[in-house]
Amino acid sequence: MLAEWQVSAGHVTNPIRDRRVAGGRSGTDPPTPITPIQHVIVVFGENRSFDHVFGTFVPREGQTVHNLLSEGIVDVNGAAGPNYKKAHQFSALDTTLYTITPGGKTLYPVLPAPLSGGNEFASDPGGEPFATLTVALEAEPNLAPSYNQFLITGATGLPKRIPDTRIPNVNDLPPGPFQLTSPTLSYDDYANSPVHRFYQMWQQTDCAKGHATATNPSGCKSDLFPWVEVTIGTGSNGSPQASGFNDLSTGEGSTSMGFYNVLTGDVPYLTSLAHQYTLLDNMHQSVMGGTGANHIALGYGDAMAYTNGDGSIATPPYNQIENPTPQPGTNNWWAEDGYSGGSYTDCSDTLQPGVAPIVNYLSRLGISPNCAPGNYYLLNNYNPGYNGDGTLAAQYSPFTIPPTTQRHIGDVLGEARLSYAFFGEDWNLYVPDPTGQNPFDAYCNICNPFQYATDIMTNPAQRAAHIGDMNVFFKHVQNNTLPNVSIIQPSGFVDGHPASSKIDLWEGFVQNIITKVQANPTVWNSTAIILIFDEGGGYYDSGYIQPVDFFGDGTRMPSLIVSPYTAGGNVYHGYADHVSIDKFIERNWSLPTISSRSRDNLKNPTYSTSNPYVPTNSQAIDDLFGAFDFSTPATVAEK
Repeated sequence: MLAEWQVSAGHVTNPIRDRRVAGGRSGTDPPTPITPIQHVIVVFGENRSFDHVFGTFVPREGQTVHNLLSEGIVDVNGAAGPNYKKAHQFSALDTTLYTITPGGKTLYPVLPAPLSGGNEFASDPGGEPFATLTVALEAEPNLAPSYNQFLITGATGLPKRIPDTRIPNVNDLPPGPFQLTSPTLSYDDYANSPVHRFYQMWQQTDCAKGHATATNPSGCKSDLFPWVEVTIGTGSNGSPQASGFNDLSTGEGSTSMGFYNVLTGDVPYLTSLAHQYTLLDNMHQSVMGGTGANHIALGYGDAMAYTNGDGSIATPPYNQIENPTPQPGTNNWWAEDGYSGGSYTDCSDTLQPGVAPIVNYLSRLGISPNCAPGNYYLLNNYNPGYNGDGTLAAQYSPFTIPPTTQRHIGDVLGEARLSYAFFGEDWNLYVPDPTGQNPFDAYCNICNPFQYATDIMTNPAQRAAHIGDMNVFFKHVQNNTLPNVSIIQPSGFVDGHPASSKIDLWEGFVQNIITKVQANPTVWNSTAIILIFDEGGGYYDSGYIQPVDFFGDGTRMPSLIVSPYTAGGNVYHGYADHVSIDKFIERNWSLPTISSRSRDNLKNPTYSTSNPYVPTNSQAIDDLFGAFDFSTPATVAEK
């Protein structure tokens, strides 16, 4: 049996690794993995919670899952179940100081109407859906062929920011989750996107020690999702609240409460993978908030601090510091927050706006916020410090975090002479197009953890070795030269992000990767493909949330592990987040952790016999080894 992680003096040790190093392994040879896994492929999707995707999934006999259906919140038809009240949503009042547990809570009699969003018409001026399949395939060549058709379908046919009349009874929905799909809104249709920023998500989850129970010791009730959507939405950007402000003003309504129903045919490919391989139903976003911060969490095992660009801690411009204090005369309309506004917080200082409610809550649970003194941490989405060619990105936008010298997982791998790369779709288009003028350039710069790093981006040889487009990845698969660790990010056209993309397009992207990996038995038999999302996207989820520091965790995300060693249709309950992938990599190759403060130092969870979802030794995150069976690999034919 493989040894378990142990913790000593704040540092994770592994007896197997220590014996291998003590045995005199050559400093010039990479370590041999302790399992058959020689290649880890991480494929990201965007902005979906577990219940939003798998809320009605039913596993094979002998397996259990925690979702809307198993909890009795909904029934097999997507209607309210006997325990629907578990997911009831409330309005609240927050008019003076920011709080994560606002008062004045009142059950919504009906939900604020979910509003329309996404592409209004085919051949939309924004470029998607595309006018013709020929044009679409020029922009997006990396789907499984049967999914290409969905590049030019699914337009809403509605103006944005009005009640989405494709949803039956849109103005009279009960105050909890509702099935998004129906005869008038198909799985292939574009739909709106809810808010998923840092301080908003802390409010949405409504966590308090006073709410705690034996089965929910963190006391996160997750009962304010629509209220946060309709009061502050994606942020104020420092602007005053508009006159006549109402439930339509933020453009969301109760978008957060929609879910797909896999029992009626939604999400077919991911569902088939869940029945064939291993579904993770306790995988969480590492950071409350958005895409950038969560990709950074995977790459660095930590939040990223603002510096002067050479590693020295500095203070951001005043208008880039978060201030979720409600403006006078408003209910939860904040002083400074938004996509081109506040995004940094010094969480070591409880006098800073928004900090005290979270730190005080954590202290009541005995949890350290893990905030270094004087550090302003990036909480949401800012551009990385470098353009694709290694020049400084700040020349194009003030909303750019300076270059960082913070250690990342690539440093750990490189020091062990293990190979790694980030494969970002449209990288080849982005490098000569840093301002995004090319309409086919949908590369995600905030998704590439190595694009923040000085040691990678200032060295052309390092950029070439560790960043590439999908064509390079597929050549590696074909030529048996796949890196030990590959991180893959699809373009914005097919990443599954609500409003701007669709899950079926991400399914097509994923299927193309899996099919090509399985077509090379040498690669397939030594590979683990981890399918994961950056965050829950602001969608409601019924799962347990374990706070591990100031930054998170947040809601659960859909995640699967596709490998010869995860076949069988199992559901793995180990409590995990993005940094669990770092822990798996480190344990598999007997590597040290990223830094003394990174989350990969956290111990593996233990559980009571009555609850496999809640760690009894919090703070703890799983290393995912328990999701595998390394004794009997399955061939492609057997899956």
